[in-house]
Order: sequence, then C-alpha cells, then structure tokens
Amino acid sequence: MRYHLASDNWAPALPAVLEAVMAANTGDEMSYGRDRYTTRLQDIVRDEFGGRATAYPVFNGTGANVVALQAMQPTWGGVICAHTAHINTDEGGAPERVAGLKMLQANSIDGKLTVDHVTALAHNFGIVHHAQPSVVSLTQSTELGTLYTPEEIAAVAEVAHGYNMGVHLDGARLTNAAAALNLPLGALATDVGVDVISLGGTKSGLMFGELVVVLEPDRVTGIEYIRKYTMQLASKMRYISAQFIALLEDELWRHGARHANEQATLLRSLVEDIPGLTITQPTQANAVFAILPPGVEDEVRAIADFQTWNPATREVRWMCSHETTDDVVYGFAKELREIVASASS
Repeated sequence: MRYHLASDNWAPALPAVLEAVMAANTGDEMSYGRDRYTTRLQDIVRDEFGGRATAYPVFNGTGANVVALQAMQPTWGGVICAHTAHINTDEGGAPERVAGLKMLQANSIDGKLTVDHVTALAHNFGIVHHAQPSVVSLTQSTELGTLYTPEEIAAVAEVAHGYNMGVHLDGARLTNAAAALNLPLGALATDVGVDVISLGGTKSGLMFGELVVVLEPDRVTGIEYIRKYTMQLASKMRYISAQFIALLEDELWRHGARHANEQATLLRSLVEDIPGLTITQPTQANAVFAILPPGVEDEVRAIADFQTWNPATREVRWMCSHETTDDVVYGFAKELREIVASASS
C-alpha cells in the first residue's frame, strides 16, 4: 500500500459535490454568473458571512488571491504578510507579476502575523520611493498548520484598519480552522474585521473553484473587471457555484474538515515518540510537520508521498484530507516506525 500524505489537493471531490454538478448539468443557464445557481450561492454566502457579503467565483486559489489583493489596493500598494505565506512563496510571484503588488514580509516562526509584525512594517506612508502598505494578508489555517484565534485576527484587523489598511484572509483551509475551533466561518472573518476572503473550495472537497468573498464593499474597487482581465471569470459559472452550494449548505464542509484534522492529530500521536523524529509545529489543523531522523527519508519516500518543507533541516509535511483513512494513518505510522528502527539497529 502506498500512503498519500502530500497534499489535501490530491483528494477526490466529495460525492455530494459531484452530485451537485450533475444536477446543475440540465438545460440552458445564462453565462458569466447570471445563472440561478450563482444567485442562490449569493444568498447562502450572505447567510454565512453577513448581509453585505458578495461572492465572486473564480477558477483557482492563486486567481482568488490575485483578484482579491488587486481589488483592495492601488498598483503601488504593498501587502504585509508572513514570509511563509502562500502569496509570497508558492504562487509563482503572481501577486507581484500579475497584480504588480509588493509583498512586505514579516519573519514569523509559526506562520502567524502579530500586531507587532504589522506595526513594524506599517511605515513609509507618503514616501514615493516605497511601496505603500495597503493590505494585511492573514492565512487561516497557516502554511505551517497553525491557527489564529478570533481574538488574534481581531487584534491585527484593528491595527490594520487604524492605518487605513484592508484585511485579506487567505482561507484556502478556512474550513479546517473553523472545524478545529468549532466555530462558524463568519466568526473567523466577518465578526473579527476581515474585509475580503479568498475562500478555498478545492482543498475542502470541490472538483475545482474558489470564491473571493467581499465582506466590506468599501474596501474593493473594480473587482468585476479585475476578475475578467485576470482570466478568472467563468462562462459556465453554474458549475463552480453549484459545488459551493453543496459545500456550504448544511455545513458539509465541516464534516470533511473535521475528519482531516482528526486524522492529522491521530498521525501525530502515533509517530511523535519515534526515536530521532522531531515534531516541529503544533498540530492544530490537518498538517503534521516533522524532522525525520538522518538517513531514512529515501526509504520513507519509497512507501509514501509527502512534501519536503525545508531540505536544509529535513523538515517534511504530512497532510491529511477528508479522504484520509485509518488504514493510511496507522499503516504509515507502523511502517515509518519500522524503517527508523531498522536504520538505527
């Protein structure tokens, strides 16, 4: 058996999502978001995030972040983010190449921005030689699998708004965070001062598609045009919207996210006492970060797929999804323990 722990993007779509796509695949519907599914999605999003919320379906997560960040600031703006943020490290420079925005990086040991980080980078206003800090971008859950509490987000948002900066939430795994904290999605966004969300769908069980959710309309400009010229406006938008309806209605997202989180917690409990293995981050959502003992990585890769997070330190990431079974978790932990024991004997 090969163990797939590389990414929650590897997991198949949820059956209910596939059923929703098939149900939407009947008859003609108007294009570019004028269909009844996208109209229905707006109602659901307002129920979830408040009466001022508007959802803009897009194709992928990078597109969601580019559209959101570009709509929130001028081209001379700067985005305060953690140095590990996906917008800074894993999107091919798209926010800078496509949107023309400068990433203002804060060094963070746990993937989280703090009030002190924001304050330290919120300067040079009005100086033409510097990108103008315009948006603070948080990731929930973070790239290191850690979580912001509502109080932490609210504190950062208050400081950001004090500088007249918008607050963006990269919520590729917002469902995992909400499930872990046993909160509704809005409690980690609308209720704590977030202005715009890039709401993940693919990692939560969709075939494809993400949402840009605008919570504070006064913080964005021209988002409809930006979505079009950045090639994120879907003609047959009903297929993205139908998937999100299935995901958000009756909190289907919570079941998959909770399962993924529980499997990561289980995996950590089964491996954290392996001699020579070091867990490097709190396991608060659906990721386990660890440093393998020397000399075993190749053998471990022979049985499992996973990401090397930091080659210099041998830190790796094991990611669980809504599809990760007990057989995968127990089987991988058992074989990993055997590999390490054999290498040390």
